Amino acid sequence: MTPIPALVERIVSAMAGLVELGETIEDEWTYVHDLETVWVARLRTVAAERSAAAAGPDLEPAIDRLIDETGRISDPHRAIDWLSTLPQATLVALGEVAW
Repeated sequence: MTPIPALVERIVSAMAGLVELGETIEDEWTYVHDLETVWVARLRTVAAERSAAAAGPDLEPAIDRLIDETGRISDPHRAIDWLSTLPQATLVALGEVAW
């Protein structure tokens, strides 16, 4: 089973693609990077708290589906929306409070 921190880093990598797409909207550049900063920090904090834990059997497929959906996004505005949606969905999958 994959360790939770490794799964979280896969989500962080997927977020980087959303950031790249979202920052093409010049007026949203700061907002995009603020979202990235806050959510990556939150996800990595959760991952650090669970550094010794392995993912349950349903978690990795859920993360795979989230990453797959993220890869389908081509609209920069939708990418910006998903900079909040992806980490929140990940936190829920991890059994954490999203807010």
